Amino acid sequence: MKLSLASSPHQHVRRDTGAVMRLVCYAALPGILAQVVFFGWGVLVQLILAGITAVAAEAVILMLRKKPIKRTLQDYSAVLTGLLLAISIPPLAPWWIIVLGTCFAIIIVKQLYGGLGFNMFNPAMAAYVMLLISFPVQMTNWLPPQSLVENNASLLDAVWVVFTGYTVEGYSVAQLKVDIDGISMATPLDHVKTALMSGQTVAEATNVSFMYGTTGAGWVWVTLAYLFGGLALIQQRVITWHIPGSMIAAVALVSLLFYVVSPDNYASPYFHLINGSVIVGAFFIATDPVSASTTPRGRLVFGALIGFWIVIIRIFGNYPDAVAFAVVIMNMAVPLIDYYTQPRTYGHRA
Repeated sequence: MKLSLASSPHQHVRRDTGAVMRLVCYAALPGILAQVVFFGWGVLVQLILAGITAVAAEAVILMLRKKPIKRTLQDYSAVLTGLLLAISIPPLAPWWIIVLGTCFAIIIVKQLYGGLGFNMFNPAMAAYVMLLISFPVQMTNWLPPQSLVENNASLLDAVWVVFTGYTVEGYSVAQLKVDIDGISMATPLDHVKTALMSGQTVAEATNVSFMYGTTGAGWVWVTLAYLFGGLALIQQRVITWHIPGSMIAAVALVSLLFYVVSPDNYASPYFHLINGSVIVGAFFIATDPVSASTTPRGRLVFGALIGFWIVIIRIFGNYPDAVAFAVVIMNMAVPLIDYYTQPRTYGHRA
């Protein structure tokens, strides 16, 4: 009997890589639908651009590397990378943002490392970090929920804004961010962080029209939709509970410690879990089988440290949401984590 060595991703169920990647895409559909409902058609525009760019970039690099194109594209890893990046950026970001980010993810982070199974970093998150550092203005132009804006953008408007910067009627992204009271809105994380830096308390920061208690309008439903999809992935044994469970628990625990010390200066665990991309990151990003830890204990450590860094960067860093940074940081630590969390060999004597 011949044994063959292969790099991750390794699956313990009888599905090929393409089937696993498709299941992850399907599980993200409830969250994507919720994003479209609450934040407009731009989400779909970004998804289409990301999908086309990801497949085209992968095909070109495979051709240059003289690798099989059709078989590789059928693993759907490029499509999933584009999907994760598209749902992470503002819906009406300029077209070149998603094209540049997707090309960076596929060509630089994935293919230059050797392709699927050899990339050190999560391609979508590495690309997100690159875009956020390089183009902070375009990457922070998030729209308020559709129910609160003065001018709703139709599908045609979304296409026009992405490619020209203006709607059919001539409204810019800055004008679309204005709510019905004439206030330019930000995401809950960005709003609270800015308010805290100006000397307000958490209670004062959240006591505004578009903050329902401690969450922004629409964010709860988007988070719950992705949570539903993530639990479906666990139920289908596509992922295990170790990384999402430890990551969510760490975010809750670390934020609770700060909240207990000073509730006026630090937001509650509920605020940190519901707002931003913690749930998406826990189930769809940190669980990447290539760049995540591969041992059971290692996954617990990996997820917990991601959760720790998310809260620390949110509180002390310059960026309101820190999931991408935390994931990339911990991707670098995966070899060390795996080394010290290897399961004991069968027959080993203490």
